[in-house]
Amino acid sequence: MLYNVKVIKNVLKLALPAVGEMILYMTIWVFDTMMVGKYGGQTAVSSVGLSSEILYTFVNMLISVGISVGITSLVARRYGAKELSSAEEYATIGFFIGVIIALILSISMFTFSRQILIFGGAKLDVIGLGVMYMRIVSLGLFFNMLTSMMNAVLRGYGNTKTPLIISFIINIINIALDWVLIFGRLGFPELGIKGAAIATATAHICGFIFAITYMKSKSKIKIKPKYIIYLNKRKLTNILTLSIPSSLQEGAFSISRLISTFMIMHIGQTAFAANQITTTIESISFMPGWGFGIAATTLVGHKIGEKNIREAKVYSYTCAALGTVFMGICAITFLIAPNFLISLFIKETEKEVIRLGAFCLMVASVEQIPMAISLILNGSLKGAGDTKTPFIISLISSWGIRLPLMFLFIYILKVSVIYVWWITSIQWIFEGILMIILFNKKFKSFEKS
Repeated sequence: MLYNVKVIKNVLKLALPAVGEMILYMTIWVFDTMMVGKYGGQTAVSSVGLSSEILYTFVNMLISVGISVGITSLVARRYGAKELSSAEEYATIGFFIGVIIALILSISMFTFSRQILIFGGAKLDVIGLGVMYMRIVSLGLFFNMLTSMMNAVLRGYGNTKTPLIISFIINIINIALDWVLIFGRLGFPELGIKGAAIATATAHICGFIFAITYMKSKSKIKIKPKYIIYLNKRKLTNILTLSIPSSLQEGAFSISRLISTFMIMHIGQTAFAANQITTTIESISFMPGWGFGIAATTLVGHKIGEKNIREAKVYSYTCAALGTVFMGICAITFLIAPNFLISLFIKETEKEVIRLGAFCLMVASVEQIPMAISLILNGSLKGAGDTKTPFIISLISSWGIRLPLMFLFIYILKVSVIYVWWITSIQWIFEGILMIILFNKKFKSFEKS
C-alpha cells in the first residue's frame, strides 16, 4: 500500500502541474472566444473559433504532439538511463528540426490565411475578420511553438512546474490585454477581434522570452548549438522515427476534426456557433487527459530507461485511473450546468445558440471517460517509444468512423448539430476500448523480451 501511495504521489507531482499548464494554454483560446462572443456575437465567435481551430490543428500536429513528443520521450529515457549528454543532444536536434517547421508553418498561415478560410467554407463576414485574426496570431504562434519544444525538454527530465509558470505568465498577459484591447479600456482604442489577436500574439512572445531565459540559466538539460554543428544522423533518425508517427496520429485526429468543422458550417451559423462554444468548453476537459498523459510519457520513459517494465506498467495504470476521475468530474459538470456554461460565451439574446450548445455539451459528457483512457494510455505508449500504435488507432477511429458518419448525418440525413456529438462519443468509446486492448498486448511483449 505504501508503494501505491508513493506511485500516486509521483504521478500527481508531475501530472497536476501539467494539467494546470494545459488548462492555462487552452484558457487563451477560451477567453478569446468568450470575450469576442460577448463583444460581437455569432459572427465574432465563428471568426475566432474557425481561425483558432485551423491554427492550433497544425501547431498541435507538427509541434505540440509531433516533434515535442519525440523530444520528451527520448529525453525521458536518456535521463532515466543517466545519459545526460545524450539527452541534451536529442533535445538540441529536436529543437532545431522544430524551429524550421515552426518558421514554415507561421509564414504559410500568414500568407495563405484567406485561401485557407475560403477552402474551409467560411462566409464573407467571417473571412474578413478571420484573416485579420489569423495573420496577427500566426506571428505570435511562431514563438509559442518554440516555447512548446523547450517545455518538452523540461518535461522529459520531470520538470512540469516551470512550464506551468510559463503558461500562467502567458495567460495573465493575454487576459489583461484582451480586456484592455477588445473593449477599449484604460484609454486604449476599442479593437474588437483585432485586439484579441494582438493580445494573444504578445502573450506568446512574452512566454517565449521567459522560457528561453530559464532554459539558458537553470534547466538541467540544455539546448547546445554544438550538437547541430556536429549533427548525429542516427539520433536525428531516432527523433524523426518517434515524431513522424506522433504527428500523423495527431493529424489523423485533428484534420478529421477540422474537416468536421467545415462540414458543420453547412448546417448554419447558429449551429456552428453552438458547436464552437461546446468545443471550446470541452477543450478544457481534455486537459486532465493530456496532463496525465504527459506524466505517463515522462514516468514510463524513465522506467523504460531503467529497464523496469513492471513499474512502467504500474505508473501507466495509476495515471489512467487518476485522469479518469478528473475527467469524470468534467462529465458530471456538463450534465449539471450545460446552459450556464454555454451562456458564458455568448450574449443572452442568442437563445437558440445556448439551447443547441447545452444539448451538445450534455452529449459530450458521454465521451469524457473513454477519452481519458485513450489519451493517457496513448501517453504511456509514447513514453515506451511506441508512437505507431496510437497513430493506427487514431487513423481508424477518425477516418473510418468519425468522417463517414459525419458525412452521412450532415449531408444526407441533414440532422441537428447535436447528432455530431453522438458521433464523436461513439468514436471515443471505440478508441478507448481498442487502446486498452493494444496497450496490454504491447506491455506483455515488453515483459517477455
